[in-house]
Amino acid sequence: MLSHLDDQKNPTMVNVGGKAHTERKAVASGQISMSQEAYNAIVGQTIKKGPVLQTAIIAAIMGAKQTSSLIPLCHPLSLSSVQVEVQELEASHAFKLFVSVTHTGQTGVEMEALTGVSVGLLTIYDMAKAVDKGMVIGDVRLESKSGGKSGDYKHP
Repeated sequence: MLSHLDDQKNPTMVNVGGKAHTERKAVASGQISMSQEAYNAIVGQTIKKGPVLQTAIIAAIMGAKQTSSLIPLCHPLSLSSVQVEVQELEASHAFKLFVSVTHTGQTGVEMEALTGVSVGLLTIYDMAKAVDKGMVIGDVRLESKSGGKSGDYKHP
């Protein structure tokens, strides 16, 4: 039986009450590619909406914290830490975001890390779309996770 359906096949939130409290961590990443003009404007902080990368970091943190409000049936979690790293990929006119989320609890934080990355990348798009509407967001993925019953995972 699918875990998010009850006996009558209605959606239900998974009961994690019987699971052990363990430290859990997840790291997700994603990338946004753009024109050289948009890349230079972001790095040079000439985007009229303000400092794009700093705002994207805040957005990624906020996205991770609001995951249960955005993704149906996700448990609201008290996060211990959300860390965001931005890599500037000058040769390909792109930025890569990494979001690392930790907490101690009964369910994992993969969705929080993935949501944080997605919201951070969408914020870059929103702030720079006046320069380049053709930006491409992609390669959003789980890099690694640790803790919990299913054990550790690392993207190959």
